[in-house]
Amino acid sequence: MNALRFFAASFTVLTLTVSASAFAHETAAPSENVTILQDQMLKNAPGKKALMIEVDYQPGQSSIAHKHQGTAMAYVLSGAITSQVKGEKAITYKAGEFWYEPAGSEHLVSKNASATQPAKLLVFMVLAPDEKVLIPLEN
Repeated sequence: MNALRFFAASFTVLTLTVSASAFAHETAAPSENVTILQDQMLKNAPGKKALMIEVDYQPGQSSIAHKHQGTAMAYVLSGAITSQVKGEKAITYKAGEFWYEPAGSEHLVSKNASATQPAKLLVFMVLAPDEKVLIPLEN
């Protein structure tokens, strides 16, 4: 199992065309921890790969606003996650609930809904090997 850990509220774009590595940036508060569980080329969809990641949020933690070049499906493993995609209202999903994000969606809010309990999210993505998993939004 490859593991990636992101530290910071702001970080550079993650590209998975290189081998998994750790990124560390100097800021006041660490962001969520991200672990790559699987990264596989798809034989039935030439030029695409499947990526499965686990996102761990500490109480009150959030991701930076971002978009994904690939399609994403998310499932809350534990706790509660508040998510908002541009043009939609923010929704809080509890353990066992899930959502879908089309490729290119701008993910404005992704955060642990609790200030006291951790939360964990499983994300499955389909993208081209040269596409970026996460692109920080400027505003």
